[in-house]
Amino acid sequence: MTDSAKKTTYDPAWQDKYADQVMSAQDALKQIRPGNRVFLGTSCSAPQTLIDAMCARAPELSDVEIVHLLTQGNAAYAQPAQQRAFRLNSLFISDNIRETIQRGEGDYTPIFLSDIPRLLSSGQLPLDVALIQISPPDHRGLCSFGISVDIVKTAAENASLVIAEVNPNMPRTHGDSLIHVYDLDVLVPVDTMPIEVTPPEVDAQTRHIGECIAALVDDESTLEFGIGAIPQAVIGFLKDKKNLGIHTEMFSDSIIELIESGAVNGSRKTLDRDKVVASFCMGTRRLYDYIDNNPMFSFQSTDYVNDPFVISQQHKQVAINVALEVDLTGQVCADSIGSKFYSGIGGQLDFNRGAARSRGGKAVIALHSTAKQGAVSRIVTHLTPGGGVVTTRGDVHYVVTEYGVAYLHGKSVQERAIALIAIAHPDFRLQLLRDAIEARYITPDMARAEGKITIGPKEFQTAIVLKDGTQIKFRPIQPTDEDNMKDLFYALSQETIYYRFMSRAKRIQRHEILDFVFINHRSDVAIVATIPEAHGEDIIAVGRYYLDETTNMAEIAFVVHDDWQNKGIGTALFNHLAVIAKRNGIRGFTAEVLRGNRAMQRVFEHATHEFTRVPHEECFSYQIIF
Repeated sequence: MTDSAKKTTYDPAWQDKYADQVMSAQDALKQIRPGNRVFLGTSCSAPQTLIDAMCARAPELSDVEIVHLLTQGNAAYAQPAQQRAFRLNSLFISDNIRETIQRGEGDYTPIFLSDIPRLLSSGQLPLDVALIQISPPDHRGLCSFGISVDIVKTAAENASLVIAEVNPNMPRTHGDSLIHVYDLDVLVPVDTMPIEVTPPEVDAQTRHIGECIAALVDDESTLEFGIGAIPQAVIGFLKDKKNLGIHTEMFSDSIIELIESGAVNGSRKTLDRDKVVASFCMGTRRLYDYIDNNPMFSFQSTDYVNDPFVISQQHKQVAINVALEVDLTGQVCADSIGSKFYSGIGGQLDFNRGAARSRGGKAVIALHSTAKQGAVSRIVTHLTPGGGVVTTRGDVHYVVTEYGVAYLHGKSVQERAIALIAIAHPDFRLQLLRDAIEARYITPDMARAEGKITIGPKEFQTAIVLKDGTQIKFRPIQPTDEDNMKDLFYALSQETIYYRFMSRAKRIQRHEILDFVFINHRSDVAIVATIPEAHGEDIIAVGRYYLDETTNMAEIAFVVHDDWQNKGIGTALFNHLAVIAKRNGIRGFTAEVLRGNRAMQRVFEHATHEFTRVPHEECFSYQIIF
């Protein structure tokens, strides 16, 4: 928006009209007294001129408690030299005050973001002074909180004294974002840009995590993006989605490209249809100009945006948040590194629980598999001593690293441990497996899986559509497929079992299942065909090849659930495995097929590859050359 257009949104004569409220920052801050509790505006809306004036008064003050959420910019009040004058009480720890908190020279109050407005309005945390930043009043005397409504609106409504920077560069945002000038006590004119935050650079690992998360997002989903590079990396992979909505505590510049791509229109949202709902944003001048007086955006307080009941009513709400550590039982630590507080509870659990209860919703926790340049694993057997649990093992659903996705909800501890080890960094999987056995999270016979707990390459995934319109997805077999494979076996007819295993077996040993599930995806490849179900998915077919490195030929076999036979699934499995084998430089396939198994014979003989067939007493030996 142009400067001339912006000027029409407020009363240019406001300083004359409300002259009795106008003061300099220095005069306004003289009203702070020792022992006051002072609230500071949030995030990029932190009132820098007022903060500087307050810190200049440090020699005259003592025991002033500074309360804030996430702030950007100068935080001189948190420096050791200011400790006598100011005591910090942070509801979320940001970069500019982290060292102060970790030195024990300030306090951290763990609290859900949805609860903070109630904390302030109930009088449980009474405020003497609120230092905030707003846009100039319009002709009706209404000012906008602009880029930060979150808890600032509630603080301004409940503080005994409200001192506001009035800044013509603050965007006027729509939603529940207005306050009347007569509800403010002191107006301090400033003319500075709100703090700008450049989106972080996204490296290859972060990009891959974003891609994995984006694959979980269905068309017509409503999205929440937590703080950090990972949630923002997701956006780059959503531009081909359709009819997405946004209900999130915050967003940054990348929201613009998602809207302009046509992916986001909010048309399928249950609440606030057609609106991008948020409580604050952090970005650059480009973002602030984009949201200025833009009716598509609705800024609301966190007691609405972060209310799990509100979130749960949204259509397919997807919550994307980050963690510092996840243990093998699914406990998520997100606010501390051991006993050192790092960030805060924020809105993670608000959105996690809300999304989990949303119809078709998904609650996602994402993290890099390692920290300290690969020296330590973020997937751990036990959380680092002192580490706090933000999302409990009962609340966790999806966990994503650059190595894949683990779905934990409703899973046993053993299933969780295996799924998480599979998405841990390969350098740590063996030790995690051994630690999990020692901790009794998984049974000792799982030791046979050493070196084989891994998720197959995403390149092995594909899909087909049957003549009746049913979509069948093909993917590599996963360590968590033990129960699904067992279910498939017991669903097979005795004839199908005999054709596949050349035996009349009526039961399958667990070690046989484990040997089938835990493979290296190189010389030993298994692809399963799946259909979606309410509980996740069912495996209806599996194809596998085993490489004989002495001949560079692989033995192939597959089996299809009786209800899904004669639909082309076996042929599709064979063709897909052939593509994988050729990509891996394998010369061809061999197979032993019983004479009565005419369906498999047709698959091999109708393929486009050269084949030979040698008859034996009970079977045919096939050799297929690529």
